[in-house]
Amino acid sequence: MITESESRTVSTSLSSVIAATAQWLVRAYPGPGGTFSATLAEVQARQATTVAAWLRYPTALDAALVDMLGPGGSDRLDWLAGAEGQHPSEEHAWRTWVDEVVASWAACLLADPELATAAVAAVANSEHMIGLYCDFLRLTTPDDRDRYAAILLRHPDLTGPVADLHRTQLLELLDNGAAEAA
Repeated sequence: MITESESRTVSTSLSSVIAATAQWLVRAYPGPGGTFSATLAEVQARQATTVAAWLRYPTALDAALVDMLGPGGSDRLDWLAGAEGQHPSEEHAWRTWVDEVVASWAACLLADPELATAAVAAVANSEHMIGLYCDFLRLTTPDDRDRYAAILLRHPDLTGPVADLHRTQLLELLDNGAAEAA
C-alpha cells in the first residue's frame, strides 16, 4: 500500500511532464487573448494533461522512470503544429519534458467532455489520487467562459492531428478499465 506522502511524490514527480505538456498545448493552440482567458485555457490544459499523465504513468514506478529517463520532447508535435525548428534549444529546454502521448491524450480529452469524464473516472482510484481531492470540472463540464478561453484548444478539427497520434491507445485503455470495473 502506498502512503499519503508517497502519493504526493508520485504526483509531483510528474509535475515537469504535466507543466511542459500543458504549456506546449497552450502555446500551440492559444486562446483569444486577455489574462483571464489565458488563465482559464491553462487551467484546462493542466487538468487534461494531469489526467492524461496519470493514465499514462499510473504507478510510482512509472512516474519515477519517466522522471529519470525523460518523456521524449516535443519535436514531432512541433512538426505537426508547423513550429519545428523555430525554438532555440537553450531558451526552450522545457520542451524536452513534453510527452507526446500525454499531449495526444490531453487533446482527446479537451475535445470530448464525455471521454474526459471517463478518463477522470479511470484515475479516481489511482495512486495519484490518494489523499487528494480533484474535481477536474473545467475539463469535464466546461462552461461558456471555459469553452471561449480554450476555443482552439478544444476544437477537434484543429487538435485532430495531435489527438489522432495516440487516440486508439487511450480508447483501448479506457475500454479495458471499464471492462475491469464491470
